[in-house]
Amino acid sequence: MDKKKDNTIEYFVYVFLIVLVIFIRTFIVTPVRVNGTSMYPTLKNGEIMLLNKITYRFNNIKRFDIVVINTQDDKIIKRVIGLPGETLKFENNVLYINGQEVKETFLKEETEDFDIRNLSYDKIPSDCYFVMGDNRDNSKDSRMIGCVKKKQITGKANLVIFPLKDKGRRN
Repeated sequence: MDKKKDNTIEYFVYVFLIVLVIFIRTFIVTPVRVNGTSMYPTLKNGEIMLLNKITYRFNNIKRFDIVVINTQDDKIIKRVIGLPGETLKFENNVLYINGQEVKETFLKEETEDFDIRNLSYDKIPSDCYFVMGDNRDNSKDSRMIGCVKKKQITGKANLVIFPLKDKGRRN
């Protein structure tokens, strides 16, 4: 009888651990792999990051957050540049939000001139975000795919966990 009880407890522990791991990966945090060079030099192709799925349930999406976005084809990693209700344009390699210059300290290369009106918007629509890669010449982003809806953003990704030599926070 004790052996049967021990087996039942052991099975319960395994089932509990499996359910716990599934819960954590589904609702809290999961690993994501950087695919491509659109976020270089901030992120490198093949790096593995932790995607925080819960943060935006309690906090607002902020300018310059690195986020994972569900598109029709794929999941992509981009940086939030424009927020709902804002005007946005790049002119002579300078970002202007609502007519005010905004510094992009993470950027290492130039950005071609662009205006949110190129997408037939006067402002970024409510509940939408304008996202771009840090490698602006090699990034499929809001300039091509349009603004992304909040429900497409699955979470914030700012912690590289692999390779170990590159581990740490990215901003």
